Amino acid sequence: MQTRRRWLSVVAVQTALVALAFIAPAAHAQRQFNEGAAWVKLAHPQAPESGSKIEVIEFFSYGCIHCYHLEEHIAAWAAKLPADVVFKRVPVFSAPYARLYYTLELLGRDELNAKVFRAIHDERINLQDEAVALAWLERQGIDRARLRDAWNAFSLNAKISRTRTLAGLYALEATPSVIVDGKYRVVYAPGRLEMNQTADVLAFLIAKARSERGK
Repeated sequence: MQTRRRWLSVVAVQTALVALAFIAPAAHAQRQFNEGAAWVKLAHPQAPESGSKIEVIEFFSYGCIHCYHLEEHIAAWAAKLPADVVFKRVPVFSAPYARLYYTLELLGRDELNAKVFRAIHDERINLQDEAVALAWLERQGIDRARLRDAWNAFSLNAKISRTRTLAGLYALEATPSVIVDGKYRVVYAPGRLEMNQTADVLAFLIAKARSERGK
């Protein structure tokens, strides 16, 4: 009898663990974040440029230490982007840094973004200086001729101009500013929302945007 009870206890524990395995992800997905604490609704929402997809924009600057701290978290989230979501990065408040970002984008070297942040904030390299930036990029193994062509591409001027327009439309005052579907902004503040909660709050706001779009 004692052996049978022990066996039943083991089965009960295993059943409970299996149930928890299913409940935990559901609870995680249903996590709630309060307006005003973790996010705010924009006073002047903007129409997303992504059509049927939900748009997430990170307004950032390479020179912003908080953007540097956010980088690992938002990059990890972006690596598992949902199929109905498009993620854009928009460099603001510094034309030299914007040119650096769009040059890397044009060359298909986006993986260097984290290294750019480290060069600026840890190694104290002045990548706002064109000559310094070009020399640094060459040291990353980028062909000089391709680099010069990308750096001076006419399309970059239009993109940099567009960053100023978007910063004005969204009334940006600081970076990082993460906007979801043109109407919600993530609010980072110690004791309220930490940067390591980025994936969770974005999942919440994207779900909210889906619901409002009737998806």
